[in-house]
Amino acid sequence: MIEMYKTDMETGKLILVNEIEKGVWINLVNPSKEEIQRLHREININEIFATYLLDYEERARIDVEDDQKLIVIDVPIVEEDNTTHQYTTTPLSILIIKDEIILTSSALPLDLIDIFKQNKVKGFYTYKKTRFVLQLLYSNAIQFLKYVKNITKDIDSIEINLQKHLENKEILKMLSISKSLVYFSTSLKSNEAVMERLLRGRILRLYEEDEDILEDTIIENKQAIEMTKIHTDILNSATETYSSLISNNLNVVMKFLASVTIVLSLPTIIASLFGMNVILPFSSEDPMAFVYILLLSFLISGITFIWLKIKNLL
Repeated sequence: MIEMYKTDMETGKLILVNEIEKGVWINLVNPSKEEIQRLHREININEIFATYLLDYEERARIDVEDDQKLIVIDVPIVEEDNTTHQYTTTPLSILIIKDEIILTSSALPLDLIDIFKQNKVKGFYTYKKTRFVLQLLYSNAIQFLKYVKNITKDIDSIEINLQKHLENKEILKMLSISKSLVYFSTSLKSNEAVMERLLRGRILRLYEEDEDILEDTIIENKQAIEMTKIHTDILNSATETYSSLISNNLNVVMKFLASVTIVLSLPTIIASLFGMNVILPFSSEDPMAFVYILLLSFLISGITFIWLKIKNLL
């Protein structure tokens, strides 16, 4: 899908346009080969960059070819299903062509792009390409922070549920969050490398105000990296703790069952001994002989029970 936008010079509002012209923003969502070929014909996109726009496993980086500059960053997304949601990342390609046209391309519709389409970013103009790129980077860092805070709430909710009862589904949720944090950590570090290279000023022409935006973006990105690391450590610690609790609970159950087995097996052993063809003690003709043996077995079991209780084995 191809969408084209341009900032109206008079009103300052973002409007849809049908023709490619100077100062336009072209947004691609899951573009087809035919759409890329059309853009290649109309605005002469570099052939290598054209193939990159169709590759949705691209890593975050910067490439420059002639008068075209490609910046790839990782953007956080949420994958929903019937029971839970998984945070992951997807690449967003930003292509600046002849310092006249800016193009963004992603495999999925992105919340990051939507806030620009809805004109919610202060000071956003499609003809200010460098500023647009920096605003994308800054908004992306803020979005990472937002999702990390959501992960914090998810971890707290899981911990509350696990304190009430240990269930496999809660453990699986922790595994899902752990995977999300790994994706975030890797992507944030890759984005940081991209921003550090931009800060050196050799890719985009940066004015003083632009440098301030980029420095703020790097700070926000570093904060997101630190928060991700902290939550990863907390989650790993919690996972180890709950694994120990599960193992300890299993040991307690096994210890109890073993002790109960010992107590219950004593009457069985005594009954088995006297159940064979042997003369009963006390007197073979005493009608209370069976009762005496029964009381003896209960006495031995009772003593064993008390001993196991004292030794904290029951």
